[in-house]
Amino acid sequence: MKATGIVRRIDDLGRVVIPKEIRRTMRIREGTPLEIYTSGEGEVIFKKYSPVEEMGQSASQFAEALYKAGGMPAVICDKDHVIAASGIPKKEILERRVSPMVEDSMNARRVISYRGESSDKILAIEGVDRYTLVCYPILANSDVCGAVLFLSDGKNGVSSELLEKLAEAASIFLGKQLEDE
Repeated sequence: MKATGIVRRIDDLGRVVIPKEIRRTMRIREGTPLEIYTSGEGEVIFKKYSPVEEMGQSASQFAEALYKAGGMPAVICDKDHVIAASGIPKKEILERRVSPMVEDSMNARRVISYRGESSDKILAIEGVDRYTLVCYPILANSDVCGAVLFLSDGKNGVSSELLEKLAEAASIFLGKQLEDE
């Protein structure tokens, strides 16, 4: 845990303001769900809540199935980070942040489909040199919870109708799973 040097007081209603700089850095917006943890040492920890991350092993198995069916690296992410991946070294990509352009696409509920125009290449994950072929948002209870992505294989690649349909089916399925939890 890293100290920020910022001290805030609790108001008479029990609220504390998270400073703007921290909200911006951590990508916390109005309405972002936060999970609250406590420790025996008197610490109170706020963590962004991710229902997709709660899927854990199921998301990993689903990414593996998507990779086998689509033949391109498959990624399942929440609104901020990669949760599961297949077809790409996991230590290279797991828990990395999604790129701001992918995050904006999710928030706008917009599908990304790369058809070969070099100007349309969108890097998917910060620090990973692979671009997005398909990005399909995951919706649960009409809220965006994450996305299903297919990435370039490191050489080339363009979206196909198969990849788009696989990503769409996966996002619908995962959204239904999240609604049932």
